Amino acid sequence: MSDVTSERPNYLPAVSIDRAPAVVAGGALMLGSLAIAGLIDLRQAALFLVGGLLGAALYHGSFGFTGGWRRMVVERRGRGIRAQMLMIGVAAVAMMPLLAAGNLGGQPLVGAMAPVGVSVLVGAAIFGLGMQLGGGCGSGTLFTVGGGSSRMLVTLAFFIVGAVIGTAHLPWWLDQPALPAINIGQELGVPAAVLATIAGLGLVALVSALIERRAHGDLETEPGPRRPGWSWLLYGPWPLVGAGVALALLNIVTLLLAGHPWSVTFGFGLWGAKAAQVVGIPVETWAFWTWPGPQKALSSSVLADITSVMNFGIILGAGLAASLAGKFAPKVKVPFASMLAAAIGGILMGYGARLSFGCNIGALFSGIASGSLHGWLWFASAFVGSFAGIWARPFFGLDGLARK
Repeated sequence: MSDVTSERPNYLPAVSIDRAPAVVAGGALMLGSLAIAGLIDLRQAALFLVGGLLGAALYHGSFGFTGGWRRMVVERRGRGIRAQMLMIGVAAVAMMPLLAAGNLGGQPLVGAMAPVGVSVLVGAAIFGLGMQLGGGCGSGTLFTVGGGSSRMLVTLAFFIVGAVIGTAHLPWWLDQPALPAINIGQELGVPAAVLATIAGLGLVALVSALIERRAHGDLETEPGPRRPGWSWLLYGPWPLVGAGVALALLNIVTLLLAGHPWSVTFGFGLWGAKAAQVVGIPVETWAFWTWPGPQKALSSSVLADITSVMNFGIILGAGLAASLAGKFAPKVKVPFASMLAAAIGGILMGYGARLSFGCNIGALFSGIASGSLHGWLWFASAFVGSFAGIWARPFFGLDGLARK
């Protein structure tokens, strides 16, 4: 008789759901969607729920750019980088043709386009440095806050501060040398642009694989689901590649519903500006907040802002996912040096994101998938900044290059 026991997957133990946080997060998602539908409209409520799904995918896949980049630099392991390239590629294949069409069913569609210049170059480098000190990127900060991380609450608070400061300085940065937004879909034609984008993403993945093979002799394998049947979809963890594909599909859904791709950091600046108004700071007189889009957002309910409601959804979706996985565990005690790094990192990310027209989501993911050349510049510059941040982490008692 064959020994079938040795062929069974090494499943995780049964989940012990954190029921109270699960009820709170799940109830907030349901009630929040109903409230947004009543106060704003059904589309905004749908985007709130899309945010919830994004939060669940981010949490269950532990899908963050910060850790993936750090593993590449410190451990010479590129599985996270390759999953990110796949995610962007899947989104690009659908988004570039949709954006070239200009609308779908009467819904105008616009990409995440931005100028290519000094502002992006400097801002992205600042962001990359900040995300390694803060411990998360734009999306990573949101889903770890949803999972109960008190340290990341500090990062988020100072992310908001940095974003507001960035709105004060952005007009000056926009006066620095820059080329206009370059849409490679328009420059090359959609088929060639898609192929060029896939080739570029594939090259990054290939380089990561070559570095990993040289360092370790093989590539780290992608683990499959570690729970029986389809229960892993609900309780996690998700394979990194699966989470990346889910995020790509949800970004496409966001484009179709919102008329533009997924973004994160404008919401942080808006929250900070509204808070500044409450304490008497006249941000409405700053040049940035007199521009039509920001002015409308500042004068309206935060629930009318697409980025904000999706951010709220991400936090709640991640909180629900963490609770279902039995991992919702707020940690109150954080060393002072680590807390200081979180604060510095948050300010740098907020400021850098505003200068560079977004974070790892709005500039890198949505930018490249839209065919915007600035997304590639953002990627290169942020990675250089991230390397500096990894080098600086040990000064705050965090893991970094000093341990290699």
